[in-house]
Amino acid sequence: MMNWIKTGCITALAVAQTFNAISDDSQDSIRIFIGTYTGGSSKGIYTSVLNYKNGELTPPELASEITNPSFLAIHPSQKFLYVVNEIGDYQGKKTGAITGYSIDPATGMLTKINDTSSGGDGPCHLVISTNGSFVLAANYGGGSVVVAPIDAGGRLGDSRAFVQHRGSSVNPDRQKEPHAHSINLSPDQAFAFVADLGLDKVFSYKFDQVKGTLVENLEGAAYTIPGAGPRHFAFHPSGKFCFVINELNSTLTALKYAPAKGQLSALRSYSTYPDAPKDNSTAEVQVHPSGKFVYGSNRVGDTIAVFKFNESKGELELLENAPTLGKIPRNFGIDPSGKFLVAANQESDSVVVFEIDPDTGLLKPTGSKVSVGKPVCIKFLAR
Repeated sequence: MMNWIKTGCITALAVAQTFNAISDDSQDSIRIFIGTYTGGSSKGIYTSVLNYKNGELTPPELASEITNPSFLAIHPSQKFLYVVNEIGDYQGKKTGAITGYSIDPATGMLTKINDTSSGGDGPCHLVISTNGSFVLAANYGGGSVVVAPIDAGGRLGDSRAFVQHRGSSVNPDRQKEPHAHSINLSPDQAFAFVADLGLDKVFSYKFDQVKGTLVENLEGAAYTIPGAGPRHFAFHPSGKFCFVINELNSTLTALKYAPAKGQLSALRSYSTYPDAPKDNSTAEVQVHPSGKFVYGSNRVGDTIAVFKFNESKGELELLENAPTLGKIPRNFGIDPSGKFLVAANQESDSVVVFEIDPDTGLLKPTGSKVSVGKPVCIKFLAR
C-alpha cells in the first residue's frame, strides 16, 4: 500500500464511462464492439451480441477493417462510433488518427464517415463529450492531447485544441518522456483530466464544451508516487469518489472528489495483486453500476482484481483475483445492467464472459469464450 505524494485536494481525474444501474429485464441481449491490434488474425473492429439470459456471446463478425483500432468510444446518440488508430504515420506524418463511423443498429456493421489526425503518434484513448460535439484523444507515443469537433452527421472536423506535454520521471525504461495514456471528462464536463504515465502526473484542463478548448488548470495538477505510472480512471456513481489505476507499480488509488472546484484528495492506494509476478502491470479500471465494487485488470498476472468499496469510509477491500481464462487482459467492460463483465485477453486472442454476483461482486465464468485476434477494448451499445 502507498499514498500519493500530494495529500491536499487535487483536481479530478476522469469519467471512464457512465453506466445505468437499472437492469431492463425486457432486454434479452446487448451488442458489443471489440477494438483490436491488427495483424495476424485481426483485421479491425469486431461486433458480437451478448445474451442476457445465459451470458453467451455470438460469434464475432468483422464490423470494419481498419488498422489498430485500440480504443473505442460510442457517441451519446448511440448512432456513431469513434476509434483511435494507434499508428504513427497518418498521411505521411508522425501522427495517429481518429476515425468516425455510423452504426447499423440491426447488424452492428460500421460505415466509415471520415478520419482526422490525432495530432501525435500512438493515440491510445478517447472520450466523447456528453453533448456529442467533441472527441478528446490522448496520444501515448506523442505525449499529447487533442480535441476535434463532431458535426450533427457524425463527421470529424479539424482539431480545436492541442496540448503537448514535456518532461520525464524516474523509470528509465518507461518514463524518459511524456506518455499521455487517457483523457476523461468530469461528470459536469467542466474539466478534462489527462493521466500521463511518463510523467507520473495527472494534468487538469478547463474544458469548454461549446468551443472545444482546453486551458490548463495549474492548481489542479496531481503527481503520483514516482514510478507509479497513472493510466486509467473511473468515477463512482455517487460522483463523490474516483479511482486511478497505476500501471507500473500495480496499485489502485481511491480518491475523494469535490465537484465545486473539480478537486480530488487521495485517500489510499491498494495493491491490485499482492502475489503477482514482479513484471505485472495493470490496465483497466471500472466501477460496478451499484457503486459497491471496483474492478481492475492485471496483465502478466492474468486476473481481474475485485474490490469491495465502503462508501461511508472511502475504503477498498481486495476480495479476489479472478483468472480471466486467457493471457494479458488489457481491457474489460461491464454491461449497463451490471450483470456481466466481458474480458479482452490480448495475447490469447479471446474474449471471455463472467457473471457478476450482485451481492458479493465476485466473478463466475459463464462458459462463453469467443475468438478475436488481439482484443484490447470492449464497449457496449445501449438500446
